[in-house]
Amino acid sequence: MARTLQPEELIDSAVVDPDGNKLGKVGNVYLADATHQPEWITVKTGLFGTKESFVPLTGAHTDRDGVHVQVDKDRVSDAPRIDADGHLSPEESTQLYQHYGLPVPRTSADGRMDRGTDRGADRGTERGTDRGRGAMGGKHDDRAMTRSEERLNVGTEQVETGHVRLRKYVVTEEQQVTVPVRHEEVRIEREPITRADGGRAEIGEAEQDVVLHAEKPVVRKETVPVERARLRKETVSDEQTVSGKVRKEQFEVTDDDRKNRRS
Repeated sequence: MARTLQPEELIDSAVVDPDGNKLGKVGNVYLADATHQPEWITVKTGLFGTKESFVPLTGAHTDRDGVHVQVDKDRVSDAPRIDADGHLSPEESTQLYQHYGLPVPRTSADGRMDRGTDRGADRGTERGTDRGRGAMGGKHDDRAMTRSEERLNVGTEQVETGHVRLRKYVVTEEQQVTVPVRHEEVRIEREPITRADGGRAEIGEAEQDVVLHAEKPVVRKETVPVERARLRKETVSDEQTVSGKVRKEQFEVTDDDRKNRRS
């Protein structure tokens, strides 16, 4: 390498293979136990960067477009799946070196290879311990992001809408009724008298009195029941449309090319 690669410079850098294929971004930097120089990087791959693959830094160099490594995309894709949890065991280190065709170096006394510091941590941070984790690289975990949204919960409640009263009151109206009536009248009946029927007649005054009668309408009032009324409640069902504004969260994923995808 033209110059020594610094762990803080590598974190979150793009990783490019010899053919110019972009492999992903640097997640963690692992240091060689003997020299404490960057030896391995983990590359975040997949649509959401949920996978991390180990890539050797042997022969790698940095440029404006990222870290250029000497292994191709297919070799990285087929690399052993090892959790980037802070340390490499001897067995894990051997698997990686053999996969990439590299000589297996001597490990530390406890058989582990140390992981380098993350960008933003102190240069004096103890390496190989949990104190060196967190600021930029961080170890991979299975934390998920929860998307929440508001929903309308529609119910009903009984409220008082008014009062209804039933009362009766008196009104006066004019009525006309036709009633048949009878009355008596006087009529003079005359009949001739023959000489045989007649007797002796005398001239003089006489009178006859007749009493006449007539019917006249007589109005009497009486009170009679004609109708009953009462108030009774009944339940009528209909439909009403309600509306309200609710909020919801959306996911937005930004890739290396600053293209946004929402879901």
